[in-house]
Amino acid sequence: MPVPKIAEVSFTSADRVRDVIHNFGRRRIRLAVPEVRRRPAEKVHPAGTPGDQEDRQVRPRRARSAVLDLESDQTRRVPGRRGGVDDISHEGLRVLLREEGVSFQKVKTWKRSRDPDYAVKKARVEHLYAIADGDVVSDPDEPQAIFCLDEFGPLNLQPHPGRQWAERGGRHKDPDREPRRRRRATYTRPHGVRHLFAAYDLGKDKLYGHVKTTKNRSTFLEFCRYLRALYPAEVRIAIVCDNFSPHLTTRKCQRVGLWAEANNVEIAYTPTNSSWLNRIEAQFTALRYFALDGTDHGSHREQASMIRRYIIWRNKHAEDQQLREIVDRANVA
Repeated sequence: MPVPKIAEVSFTSADRVRDVIHNFGRRRIRLAVPEVRRRPAEKVHPAGTPGDQEDRQVRPRRARSAVLDLESDQTRRVPGRRGGVDDISHEGLRVLLREEGVSFQKVKTWKRSRDPDYAVKKARVEHLYAIADGDVVSDPDEPQAIFCLDEFGPLNLQPHPGRQWAERGGRHKDPDREPRRRRRATYTRPHGVRHLFAAYDLGKDKLYGHVKTTKNRSTFLEFCRYLRALYPAEVRIAIVCDNFSPHLTTRKCQRVGLWAEANNVEIAYTPTNSSWLNRIEAQFTALRYFALDGTDHGSHREQASMIRRYIIWRNKHAEDQQLREIVDRANVA
């Protein structure tokens, strides 16, 4: 096995594995393990004595030192490092990591916004969220209903990866059963795509969605008119959306701004490259998990029907534990 693979299966660093191999070549099997200086046995103090209190304070520091030693290959090769540990079992390390709240996590990318109005836009969106959550008392001219709007898609007619229960294969396979179900390959997609316009009502905790063939300024305004019809005209509403071009008011087309002003609506835009501020993104994660993962729809009508049925189920079971866990885990704003 190569050195990196040995280090992976033995839960240690590649440098430590190389030391073992070199020692094996120089001193044979008897001294294959790298030499380390053992710490002298610590003095045990009776319970309740000052020494016992000192040991209780030192143990968390040693646990943190053990975690830091694992993160750095260089520190792992330093024997008898002061404040660390010389040797530890897998179970002991698991206990220490759990006590220190450390887990193995995947590093993700993060895109920083360069919007010059980042602070102003972010503060406005967070203020609207505070109104919806009841954390602040809104003024009479403030919006009373807040929606988070975005498009989900494009929706293709393709097999979506997922997991399912199936009979085991290999030597445990039943010779009389049919072959395991496979996902079809889609080399060509002649059926086009669809787009889901969705909005999340923060006050009512409800999700609304329409499947459209295109996403442009006309379909965006059409969906906004539907949201406006959900509340009386005297109730001011706010729609949080990103900087996608059909959402904007430009010099060539001012339909969005004129419609919002005429219908008592505020359009609040998230900063550039900050769509994570839109709370509907977490709802899309749940939609993908419950309605699309592991599916292979044959038509857009069938796929749209599945999405509509999920939205109906989600609004009736908004307090479902699994749904809450997925949304809370994906929610950033």
